[in-house]
Amino acid sequence: MRLATIRQNGSTIAARVESDNTATPIEGYANVGELLQESNWRELAEAASAEAITFENKDLDAVVPAPKKIVCVGLNYANHIKEMGRNLPEDPTLFVKYPDALIGPFDDVVVPEWANKALDWEGEMAVVIGKRARRVQETDAKDYIAGYAVINDYTLRDFQYRAPAATPQWHQGKSLEKSAGFGPWMTTPDSFEFGGELSTYLEGEKMQSTPTNDLVFSPEKLIEYITHLYPLDAGDVIVTGTPGGVGHARNPKRYIGDGETVKVEIEGLGFIENKTVFE
Repeated sequence: MRLATIRQNGSTIAARVESDNTATPIEGYANVGELLQESNWRELAEAASAEAITFENKDLDAVVPAPKKIVCVGLNYANHIKEMGRNLPEDPTLFVKYPDALIGPFDDVVVPEWANKALDWEGEMAVVIGKRARRVQETDAKDYIAGYAVINDYTLRDFQYRAPAATPQWHQGKSLEKSAGFGPWMTTPDSFEFGGELSTYLEGEKMQSTPTNDLVFSPEKLIEYITHLYPLDAGDVIVTGTPGGVGHARNPKRYIGDGETVKVEIEGLGFIENKTVFE
């Protein structure tokens, strides 16, 4: 099952996606995040029987527009860890992204002048939490996953590395307002199989490629680790890390330019595509 947040008549609705351009509204819910607050969200989504609507790519909003928490994982694909000159980690590296960074999966990323010098792509798989999770064991963690989606952890490399070397903090390069495409919809675990390709394209050229089961820390392991630090709530998002091929690690470095489009695609989850526009 696929669930989307669709813009309609100046507002948004939660909907069950039937095909790439038709959906059944789930009446009474403005977005997927709101629907997930119901303990029986799956039953509500499956039972929806309103008249089907059609939509275009531009009508899709961020699948969960305002999660309470977005927890990102750095250094979680071996090939990316090696290209950044680091050793494989024994524990996950976590940082936060604020909900203000999220946009629709096909919206433009509008970048102010002070932030357009070192823009980088990071295609990633997002895990959406389906119910409150506190001190969850890895063996039980799959029961807390509502579904998966595609996200671009759009990164300002110059801001990311401004912190003193002794206390590096990545957050300042990771939460530019309205920069992270998220969607196109949430696919429930019963409709998704790990092992397909995650790929990122800049202007049609493939920049990143890896199978989704090549994570150092699986979604279940991440849920265990994070929820022993703090709880995760329904609608919260874990962004699981990016594979090798980012622009900052290339020689010469390659950054996103004005008018260039980044596409992130995950087999079984669909794709997002965002054009970068300099103010």
